[in-house]
Amino acid sequence: NGSKFVDCQTPASVTHVWSTREAVPSVYKHYAKPDPNSPFVDVKSSDYFYEAVLWALENGVTKGTTATRFVPSTTCTRQQVVTFLYRANGSPAVTGTNPFKDVKKTDYSYNAILWAVANGITQGTTATTFNPNGQCQRAQVVTFLWRAAGSPEPVSTVNPFTDVKESDFY
Repeated sequence: NGSKFVDCQTPASVTHVWSTREAVPSVYKHYAKPDPNSPFVDVKSSDYFYEAVLWALENGVTKGTTATRFVPSTTCTRQQVVTFLYRANGSPAVTGTNPFKDVKKTDYSYNAILWAVANGITQGTTATTFNPNGQCQRAQVVTFLWRAAGSPEPVSTVNPFTDVKESDFY
């Protein structure tokens, strides 16, 4: 898709930025070594997310994208994140009606989305749309997590981030 692969600490002296088509195979070929204890060839015990992936797999929170790949660097959709939360909460029974035109009863995320709405975790992107395949931005993930935890009061009201305004929804 022409996306650029750039490490957040890339020095200014770098003159070539690899596309993901160039970077991923090269990095994998030279650095990734399958972990014999991991069910996924792209998740190694040295990865910071290794134990989290194994926990999620063991507890039915998520599966791989195939039997042998997890694809840890892919972006999550809104329906994936809500489904992770739903499953992490034990996939409770769901009641209520579906307010979203873009969520079908046959979607794998249907119950998760209805659960998230019923529990105040999301209200959708509008009153009638959820945008299930939209990218779930960091702000949305943090908001979903905070609401799923019962919207606890923060310990501090000091905001260390210059890119987060007090008026932002998150």
